[in-house]
Amino acid sequence: MDSLIAPFLNGTADGALLLIAALGLALTFGQMGVINMAHGEFLLAGAVCAYWTQLVVASTDVSILVALPVAFVVAGLLGLVLEATVLQWMYDRPLDTLLATVGVSLALQQVFLQMYPSGVPVEKPSLLDGQLDVLGYAWPLRQVFTIVLAAVCLAALGALLKYSSFGRRIRATVQNRALAETLGVATRSVDRMTFFIGSGLAGVGGVAASLIGGTNSQMGTKYIILAFLVVVAGGLGQLRGTVIAAWTVGVVTAYLADWTTGSIAQVIAFVLVVVFLQVRPNGLFTVRTRGLA
Repeated sequence: MDSLIAPFLNGTADGALLLIAALGLALTFGQMGVINMAHGEFLLAGAVCAYWTQLVVASTDVSILVALPVAFVVAGLLGLVLEATVLQWMYDRPLDTLLATVGVSLALQQVFLQMYPSGVPVEKPSLLDGQLDVLGYAWPLRQVFTIVLAAVCLAALGALLKYSSFGRRIRATVQNRALAETLGVATRSVDRMTFFIGSGLAGVGGVAASLIGGTNSQMGTKYIILAFLVVVAGGLGQLRGTVIAAWTVGVVTAYLADWTTGSIAQVIAFVLVVVFLQVRPNGLFTVRTRGLA
């Protein structure tokens, strides 16, 4: 029974972490068409924030709660800097944004290596130092925490887009930028705030990732390619499709890793997503406009 339950639960947790990373991409890629390959390094920045917070706050139970908003703000500000200094000159040129952000990604990885050659240790909070019994399988609480965190991020982003005036401005910009500008929407401000939120979500994901797999310079690279594929497979800018795709990729990869090895499982999962996109190039959900609902 464990051979069936364990990959399902572990894959669900992996999918939740992938979802947090993909939510930010669904926002920035869906609205602005920016291919930001440095998004994974914002996830790494969130993990570093978790480490810094633990240096300041003695209690790991408290520090992890403090680290979440700190990581959101720090990663969001990094995203703002990237948008203002590099990406704002490259809108409507996705290939250029791809090449530029690959360079930024490599530079940030080198900065991390210079500062922390062996990575940074993030201690697991005592509240998460345990297991939850699920059909005889001891499910680590840190994975349950990741799923809860992903659900909170998804609910908060969905509420922001659906009920707030800022969310309405985002939807207007996505559906018809020129018309939104004629109605008085400051689309440049919308772009920047969207990039801040999307990058901040990656930082939050980095806090959760640091509790599961530790930190190193390649931490963001582990998630970025699959996160982009999840966004595209779910349907560009479609949150419900992103949720389904992230969970599916996480669970399938976990089962494949149980049958083969982790690296081979990721390659097979990558190939399966590519094959799926050949069949449905517009993803799971197709709409006439790139709405984020």
